[in-house]
Amino acid sequence: MGLKTFKPTSPGRRGMVSATFDEITKTVPEKALLLPLKKKAGRNNRGVITVRHRGGGAKRRLRIIDFRRDKLGVPGKVAAIEYDPNRSARIALVHYADGEKRYILAPLGLNVGDTIMAGEGAEIRPGNALPMGSIPDGTLIHNLELEPGKGGQIVRSAGTAAQILGKEDKYTLVRLPSGEVRRFLSTCMATIGQVGNVEHRGIKLGKAGRTRWLGRRPEVRGSAMTPRDHPHGGGEGRAPRGMAPKTPWGKPAMGVKTRGKKPSDRLIVKRRKE
Repeated sequence: MGLKTFKPTSPGRRGMVSATFDEITKTVPEKALLLPLKKKAGRNNRGVITVRHRGGGAKRRLRIIDFRRDKLGVPGKVAAIEYDPNRSARIALVHYADGEKRYILAPLGLNVGDTIMAGEGAEIRPGNALPMGSIPDGTLIHNLELEPGKGGQIVRSAGTAAQILGKEDKYTLVRLPSGEVRRFLSTCMATIGQVGNVEHRGIKLGKAGRTRWLGRRPEVRGSAMTPRDHPHGGGEGRAPRGMAPKTPWGKPAMGVKTRGKKPSDRLIVKRRKE
């Protein structure tokens, strides 16, 4: 993947950086692996907004991604690298030897024509999936399971990778992209390699319209609101906050730890922030 900049023919083009999509080999998605995607605009099943600043955006369809990698011992050939509007990473269309087709996250270095496999006997090669207990120390991995058989839940965005540090009894020590060191059950699956599209962080949208295409609506500063809408609101002219920073609902913001205790805390060896 590469990045391209634009000539400043307008204020929106000035500073805009976009992807070249050089690695994309197929522009029409596999019809059997598509589902309709209804827009929720940040609302839950009761119609209450639980994620603010969401709505609008281009129409999308959901690609069914194989995060479980449970097709054990069956080799598959990479048929295409495709764009997925629902994630920052690229996806790879895999044709398996038994005739089934699936999408997987495309790791860095995976090309059309490569063969991949999942299972304990698979080689240590980008795109192959193995239990963490079978992966050598120091190997970069992605698409990590938190519970065996549940499917990969973390380290899935573009350019990310975790690293195997060692083994402890039935656990495997892994350093996550945040710097946190955590224990995983050695039976949890992970995929070898770093997630592709590593230059995604260099993209600059350039104009408000591109943000709206992604379904993101504008945010408003609390200090620009009224006191009934935000704790920072009100006052004559530009006023300081006059308090510790708060969310619209009065919860502490900006640096105060709000994470409660969880059963999984015992698996964390080193936190991302000391």
